Amino acid sequence: MDYVYVTKENIEQEHICCAISSNSDVQVRSKKDWLTDRFEDGLVFIKSSVRGKCFIEYIPAKNAWIPLDAKNFMYIDCLWVSGSLKGHGYSSELLNMCIEDSKKKGMDGICILSTKKKTSYLADPKFLAYKGFKVCDEANNGIQLWYLSFKDSVSPKFKSCAKDCHIDELGFVLYYTNQCPFNAKYVPVIENVSKDLNIAFKTIHLDTQEKAQNAPTPITTYALFYNGEYVTNDVMNEKKFIKLLSNLGL
Repeated sequence: MDYVYVTKENIEQEHICCAISSNSDVQVRSKKDWLTDRFEDGLVFIKSSVRGKCFIEYIPAKNAWIPLDAKNFMYIDCLWVSGSLKGHGYSSELLNMCIEDSKKKGMDGICILSTKKKTSYLADPKFLAYKGFKVCDEANNGIQLWYLSFKDSVSPKFKSCAKDCHIDELGFVLYYTNQCPFNAKYVPVIENVSKDLNIAFKTIHLDTQEKAQNAPTPITTYALFYNGEYVTNDVMNEKKFIKLLSNLGL
């Protein structure tokens, strides 16, 4: 497989894998704008040269948009290979590129979010374990921080603000960033559904690094709470949200 490094210079010409429509699509525009602003913070985006979901996105942990204490570690925002590209070893190739680059940059290791069992939008724990990653921290909602160390160093951990995964507000509260392109389309959809059904729904857009690094959740791309308790990181469309309401007896 040939790979492409997406940069400020070529981002307008390249597809970004998880939302591969034209640049005029609100999802694509949102993601590309977010990426462009992160390149100066050391973000690296590597993708397959063919269209499809096959890419890795990583950034120095000190600049990551999650509540994390991980001195001199690299943080993987997303490693995603699916569809016809899955099963060919591309995940390993992309991860190895990240490892090699992180070592060249003098990092102590890399870290990434996962759970005990495979969860939507998070890395597969079986794959991580196979690659030598270990769990170094876990929040109360089951979200785990996995790491691969290159040398003796203090292991990464979540900031205290993200450990409990509890907030004081009632109703639905959604924390999200523009890192996930799907939010640009589906957050307004759920806001409108909630309004039509007269359901309390509040969105908190984490639009700065500082806000994201002090959020009450280890997942900041999409974290939905109900009556103070964490519910899911699964991006809701109308059908999923209606089903969730039913499951909650609403």
